[in-house]
Amino acid sequence: MVKVISDSTCDLSQEVLKRYDIDIIPLHILKGDEELEDGPEVDIPALYDWADANKTTPKTSAPSFDTVMKIMEPYIKEGRELVCFSISEEMSTSANVMRMVASELDAEDKITVIDSRNLSTGIGLLVVEAAIMAAEGAGRDEIKAKIDELIPKVRASFVVDTLVYLHRGGRCSAVSALLGGALALHPMIVVKDGKMDATKKYRGKIDKVIVKYATDLEEAMKNALPERVFITHSTCDPVIVDEVRDYIKSLGVFSEIIETRAGGVVSSHCGPGTLGVLFISK
Repeated sequence: MVKVISDSTCDLSQEVLKRYDIDIIPLHILKGDEELEDGPEVDIPALYDWADANKTTPKTSAPSFDTVMKIMEPYIKEGRELVCFSISEEMSTSANVMRMVASELDAEDKITVIDSRNLSTGIGLLVVEAAIMAAEGAGRDEIKAKIDELIPKVRASFVVDTLVYLHRGGRCSAVSALLGGALALHPMIVVKDGKMDATKKYRGKIDKVIVKYATDLEEAMKNALPERVFITHSTCDPVIVDEVRDYIKSLGVFSEIIETRAGGVVSSHCGPGTLGVLFISK
């Protein structure tokens, strides 16, 4: 059976990873001189405290060659084939490290590396689809062909409480142009063609903004694949998350609504109070 692996930016919960037998390759987070591996043990509020105290953003970097090797090699020795997902190559060299390891293992005919062209559970949606196919006995080529079809159909967006983190991280060029506006400006950030862009702009308190953002996605959600939708957030008020979940549930579209917390890498760049609703279009 094909083994599905993703880098840690897929932001899937431990429960989902276990359910679908998915392995994770951690990216790295640099907090001054301290280096952390991205994962559930990262203290996200402490990251924000450090960032605000130092008026900077934690640096993030691709997984190390040795880390990727440690995760992939045992499966290759078992004779398994791998499908490995990375965050968009516009944002990280994670996919390239995976390819280098595949070459080092002389296993390029057994390892398929997929550039998700996305981030967070925009990747996670694809990873879960691949894992389901693998469990049903699909081969690497069949999985890749299906994922290639789905990549442009992933709808990944989020709204941020503050523009500061995106601006510091420099991952979204459109944010700089918005900084001169009112402090209460909350753009919708959309991932398209592997990059982030700021689209619709909301004003007001973040709780009202997030609910309005979710309702603005109604038509798109009604045209989504019905299996699952993710609500992914970074230290967002649980009351707001529940309100978004209740609204999505009221639409009667999705079989499963999965809440996940953004990991250390995604949280570092998006900042606290960020929430996204992510799904795959039909």
